[in-house]
Amino acid sequence: QVQFVESGGGLVQPGGSLTLSCAASGSILHLDALGWYPQAQGQRRELAAVLTKQEATDYVPSVKGRFTMTRDNANNAVYLRMNNLKPEDTAVYYCNSLGDLARFCVGYRCWADINPKNSWGQGTQVTVSS
Repeated sequence: QVQFVESGGGLVQPGGSLTLSCAASGSILHLDALGWYPQAQGQRRELAAVLTKQEATDYVPSVKGRFTMTRDNANNAVYLRMNNLKPEDTAVYYCNSLGDLARFCVGYRCWADINPKNSWGQGTQVTVSS
């Protein structure tokens, strides 16, 4: 199993930006898809951004156009650039790889239904507040 360590969260004002980082314990080259999963207090952890081995990306509609997910295969890391942050983006953000069925998916709705492959890390808290 690959383990992930998230970092980069913090307190930011509405309209601000943050870049989250996720360091993997091993190579991410063989992983079909990676995702960022925010979990707001009292709510389920849900996929917000996905990036495939083929560099395809997709996002939940609420963050599309504001969030950008990228990967650095050489350093076994993934990133989430978050712009124009809103109070409703407040959550603990986790990264994980998606299960093997992700390779057959097209579109966010399909990837969102794929269970994550690995255990969860500690996450990184993002708080958007004035």
